[in-house]
Amino acid sequence: MTTEPPAALTPAFPAPRSAPAAGPPAVGDPRHGFVAKAFGVTAVLTAAGSVLGMLRDLLLATFFGANQGTDAFLVAWTVPETAAPLLIEDCMAFLMVPAFSLALVLREERPDGPDPVRQLARATLPGLLLVLCALTLGVVLGARQLVGLLAPGLADPELAVTCTRITACTILPFGLAGYLGSALRAHHSFIAPAGIYVAYNLTILAALLTGHDLLGVESAAIGVAAGSLLMAAVVAVPIGRRLRQGRRGPARSPLADQGLVLIPLAVLPAVAFTLTRQAQVFVERYLGSGLPPGSISHLNYAAKISQLAMTVAILLVTVTFPLVARALAAGDLDAARDRVEKDLGQGAALVLIGTAFLMACAPSVVALLFQRGAFGPRDAAATAAVIRVYSFGLPAQALIGVMIRPYFSLRPVVRRAGDQCDDGGRRLLDWYPAAAMALGLVVTAAVGLAATDRFGALGLAAGNAAGITTTAVLLLRGLVLRGIALRLRLVLAGHARLLGAAAGAAGLGTLAAGLATDPLLSTLLGGLTVALAFAALGTVLGAREVRGPVLAAVRALSPPAVADEGKLPHGR
Repeated sequence: MTTEPPAALTPAFPAPRSAPAAGPPAVGDPRHGFVAKAFGVTAVLTAAGSVLGMLRDLLLATFFGANQGTDAFLVAWTVPETAAPLLIEDCMAFLMVPAFSLALVLREERPDGPDPVRQLARATLPGLLLVLCALTLGVVLGARQLVGLLAPGLADPELAVTCTRITACTILPFGLAGYLGSALRAHHSFIAPAGIYVAYNLTILAALLTGHDLLGVESAAIGVAAGSLLMAAVVAVPIGRRLRQGRRGPARSPLADQGLVLIPLAVLPAVAFTLTRQAQVFVERYLGSGLPPGSISHLNYAAKISQLAMTVAILLVTVTFPLVARALAAGDLDAARDRVEKDLGQGAALVLIGTAFLMACAPSVVALLFQRGAFGPRDAAATAAVIRVYSFGLPAQALIGVMIRPYFSLRPVVRRAGDQCDDGGRRLLDWYPAAAMALGLVVTAAVGLAATDRFGALGLAAGNAAGITTTAVLLLRGLVLRGIALRLRLVLAGHARLLGAAAGAAGLGTLAAGLATDPLLSTLLGGLTVALAFAALGTVLGAREVRGPVLAAVRALSPPAVADEGKLPHGR
């Protein structure tokens, strides 16, 4: 497998440019500790949002259990569950973080004249709002048909239709929050974008606590809709302040006057990829609707817990993505490659230790979090079993999150006016991620269909893991074809070391977790064993993402006398 971009594709990329003297630090430059500080802020706020989200799911399980009512709500939840990656987390970020990053590069290169950032917002935001309004209306009017398509075997379709119409109101505020959050991240401002899920989940919790007796599961749908409005408000204030501080210019001057050209059709490959990726959930809901009541709920709770294992890895990419986009906007492919390789290694390390923990401690974690109220031991056991199967696909999920961002950054929705935009066969590469995801979806559906009759929800989870892993392998090749010359042998060798450490840690953690019957003690024993075993095995195997931090911790904890021993006078 080659590690260099094919010569035929080289002309598709912009010529390298020198970064302005006053520009941002180069990719990977630790100056001012930007990555560490931004990661810390983002991690704290995202962790708070995740904890609140887990509390939200806990209340859903406590108040309503796992039955046909929660299944109906979770079918309606498909709307915000699809809108979030499309409009907040993935597609919008793929498109708008590189666009605003390029506008900021041009602002630095051309200190005089109108502000490219302000003009980019004027050129793109009104059209986006019209599209979002049309989508919202379409989902509201077609809710009944949508429910019938997603879950034809649902026991209570009327409740699902009502909840779907309520959750459709999330589409417009989600899109606005994603657009404004992308602009803030391009400005290296992460506090407000990281805080949107805190506001979102707090609103859902308030609706559940106050309305579950009177409105039932519909209270959760109302909370989802109200929370989305608060999300948009959280990011609207800081980006409005930044745009007002930008240079002013002619209100209706063409975007090209600022050195930018809008390419609307570049949106389509990113949208297709995101929807195809989300279609894995559609396959699960469709096949799961024919299983016993509660199966969809077991899959949902398992997915929520499993995704926590890759949250930190995605946080890392969220912080470093603007740096990669800025390097690519400046034409520095080598710097972007170095950052992507580092993200692949660090992301794999973070998600694999989380995966090892879930493999070892899934039963105790589910019992600790959910086994109360209407959620009984049978539900807990079914959910824990699904988590362990899901976990096989978590590393691939995280790696896709790392790879897809620079992939789409190389063909952004906005380009420099002076760059040649290639036509013909090279544009087929724009659709490579969607094709890779479609092939993975075929694998998901095939495994799910073959295994569901015999294994139930476990068969659907196995299909999910197999499909997403197939896509990750294909995207690793696609990133090289796109022009980022990853040193694949180095990357894969590092991942093999991390995988070996994770496998050993999961085995030892499982033994340790089985020593206690109390869920809390079992989780603590298993988690501590996994962490120590992963650190030890990763260091022994030479995984640099583990060995470096471990050795740094050992040096920091070493007694001063030991550290200074080599500095003693010869006479002593």
